[in-house]
Amino acid sequence: MAALNAYHGFLSVQRRGILALPPDLRARYHLDDPGAQVELTERADGVIEMRPVVAVPASEVWFWNDKWQQGEREVDEHIRAGRVVVSDSIDDLVADLRAAANNE
Repeated sequence: MAALNAYHGFLSVQRRGILALPPDLRARYHLDDPGAQVELTERADGVIEMRPVVAVPASEVWFWNDKWQQGEREVDEHIRAGRVVVSDSIDDLVADLRAAANNE
């Protein structure tokens, strides 16, 4: 997040330890969305860190594991470098795949 929009302020701790985050901060991090969560970490130096967390449906967890995300980054690099072939039809795709297999 850009430092220009960084928030600094004080929050009152209400009964039962409840903190109310400012509306613009909640909106920026989608904390008003259903299922939104905040990760809380107590550091050894006495700092309490809060990080917004997006809940991932169990059926999509595979996509977010480290190995799969590494593959996504590799594909993104191939796209940026122009190492892709775009086929206009299924027939063109099959022809492109056959041509690639013959070139190996």
